[in-house]
Amino acid sequence: MIEFIFMLTRDDVTLKDAREVYASVAGTGIRHVGCKDVGLTTEELEGLMDDIRSHGHETWIEVVSETEEATLASARAAAEIRPDHLIGGTLIEPVQEILAGTGVRFWPYVGQIVGHPCLLRGSIEDIVADTRRAATLGVDGINLLAYRYDGDVEALVRAVVGATDLPVICAGSVHSVERIRTLDACGAWGFTIGTAALDGALVDGAPLSGQLQAALEAAGASARA
Repeated sequence: MIEFIFMLTRDDVTLKDAREVYASVAGTGIRHVGCKDVGLTTEELEGLMDDIRSHGHETWIEVVSETEEATLASARAAAEIRPDHLIGGTLIEPVQEILAGTGVRFWPYVGQIVGHPCLLRGSIEDIVADTRRAATLGVDGINLLAYRYDGDVEALVRAVVGATDLPVICAGSVHSVERIRTLDACGAWGFTIGTAALDGALVDGAPLSGQLQAALEAAGASARA
C-alpha cells in the first residue's frame, strides 16, 4: 500500500492556522501528517507536532529553505522538536551530524532543486547518481520531487526506485487520483499532498475531509489493483 502524507501547507509554506486545520481532519483516517519548515515559528511548529503526536500520527517536517544557512537552522530546530521524519533539503552530511542521536529519520531531496515552490531539474542519470550517493551516506529514505520535474516523470520515478533499496517519497504537485496510482505503479513508497487537498483538486466540491478520504482510497485501491 502506498502511503499518504498530508501536508498542512499551501505553495510550500505551512498554513498559519495549521493546528486548527489539523484538528478538523485528525479523525479522517490519515496516518502521516506534516508541514514545511517555513511559515511558523519553532515554537508554533513544536505545538503542531505535539498535536499530531497526540493522535498517534507520524510527524513529518519538509525542508524547503533555499539557503544553506536556513537549511541548517531548520535541521537544528528539527533536532529540538524531534519529528519522526525530516524530509527535503539537499545538504546531507551536515544535517546528519545535527540529527545524530535524535532518532529523527532523514529523507533528503535528490537532483538539482531550484526556486520556491521547489522544482526538480537535471537528467535522470544525474538524479539516479545523486540517489545512490545519498544511499551510501546512510540516509533513511529519498524525497523525490517527481511531478515538479520537467521531463518524463514515470521514467524518473522508476529509475530512482530501481536505483536503491531505500523507500522513496514523491512530493509536490500530486493533484489527482491518477497521479497517486501512477506513483504506486512506479514503486514509490509514499506521496505528499497539501495544496491540492486544501484547494479541492481531488474531488470536485468535496470538503477537505472528502479530499483526504479520496487520497486514502486511491492509495488503498492502488495497493489492491
